[in-house]
Parts: sequence; C-alpha cells; structure tokens
Amino acid sequence: MDLGLKSKSVVITGGGSGIGKSLALEFLKEGCRVAICGRSLTKLQNAKEELLSLGYEVLIQSVDIKDFDALESFADSVETQYGSIDIWVNNAGSNQIKSLMEYDVNEFQKMTETLFVAVFSGCRIAADHMMKHGSGVILNASSFSALIPNAGRAPYSACKAAVSSLTRTFAAELAPHHIRVLSYVPGLIATEISRKNIEKNGKALMSAIPMQRFGTPEDIAKVMVFMASDCAGYVNGVDVEITGGKFCVQNPLYSFEK
Repeated sequence: MDLGLKSKSVVITGGGSGIGKSLALEFLKEGCRVAICGRSLTKLQNAKEELLSLGYEVLIQSVDIKDFDALESFADSVETQYGSIDIWVNNAGSNQIKSLMEYDVNEFQKMTETLFVAVFSGCRIAADHMMKHGSGVILNASSFSALIPNAGRAPYSACKAAVSSLTRTFAAELAPHHIRVLSYVPGLIATEISRKNIEKNGKALMSAIPMQRFGTPEDIAKVMVFMASDCAGYVNGVDVEITGGKFCVQNPLYSFEK
C-alpha cells in the first residue's frame, strides 16, 4: 500500500534510540525527510550513522525538550531546511521507580515538565508550523499507565493520562486547520530501557498479554507511520493501543490454559 508520505517532513523527539529511532527508519522508508532530536548527542550521532549505513540521511540536533525556545529553534531550522513540518512525534520522555512519599515538590514538578509540559510545547510548536500550510499530524507518546496507573511510577502514570487528555483537546481545537492529533499506547516493548524489567519480571508481565510475546519498536513504528498517513485520515483524537491485547480481558491466558 502506498501511504502517500513521500517528501513529507517529520520531526521526532527522543529519536536517537528505541521506538524513536524505529519511527525514524519507517518514515524514511516511506520517502519522508526526517529530523530527530534528543538530549544525548552521542545517541543521535550513532542513530545517524546507523541510518546512513542503510542508505538514509537524517537531520539531528541535541535539544532539551523542556527548553521551549530551544525546541522552537529546532523546529524553525527543520522548516528552513525542509520547507515545512508535516508530521511531529512527541516521543521523548523519562521514567523512574520511586514511591510518591519519596518525592518532594521540586522533583515532582521536574517530572511533569518532561513528561507533560514538554508534550504541550511540542504540540504548540508543531501546530504553529502546520497551520501555515493547513494540514499536519501530531503523534504523542502515551502509555498503558495512562489507563491503569503503576504504583512506584505515579508521576509517569499521571502525566501520561494527562497527555491522552491533552491529545483529545488539541485534536478538537486544531481540526479546523486540518491537523489531526493522536496518541499511541505501547505495550511492553523490548528495548534497552525495559530490558532489566523484562529479565526480572518477564513471566508476570507476559501473563497479561494474550499474544504471548513482548512488542518490538518496529511494532509501534509501523502502526504509527500508517496513522500519520491519509489512509488513516478519519482517525483523530484517540489513543491507539499497540499492546498485543494487554489486559483486554481479566484472564488473558484463558485460551492457553484450557
């Protein structure tokens, strides 16, 4: 299927590794022009070299997504080089395991700045550029934790729920400008970040997944590239779950245990 994405300009935050890097590759395969940013210049350079070895060029820049001016400047430079911004992916984020009573107000606020305020910033900046051309798609990384919070990850869970809500509001408010806004809800995806959790709790985590496998970054990327295309042009303001059916029923392993 031709997704009609050739020559579209794509910005991906947190694009140096994991899901972000896979998203970059899938968009490049569709003929898009891709720019990725993140805090780690080393990760970005490694990603650029890897993609170059596959025959693709990508624009990179080290950016702290909490810095609105820096993120806006990056967007301006992308538009200058590519002519427009057609698709924006708010993929960057962070997480830590810590009980609520261990946080002080400043720590909690810093988490919200990364996980929620920065998503607003990305949406706001992307929309400013897309409104000039009267079209665009914004994709926001949510989480299954937005649906069922995780003890020990309260700021992450709360912020991801807020991201899903923010997505719906942006979708409604930007609809007159022909800008769609969606969020994606990954399941347990096998990445370097999740490796320790899988090694430690793999059996318990797998018990919630009817498909009986962990996801891959490619599982997320392929779906989101489709959602960014006009083939999904009537899908707007929703969470797109890519979870292998995680907790679709209370007893996900029923058919395996009969």
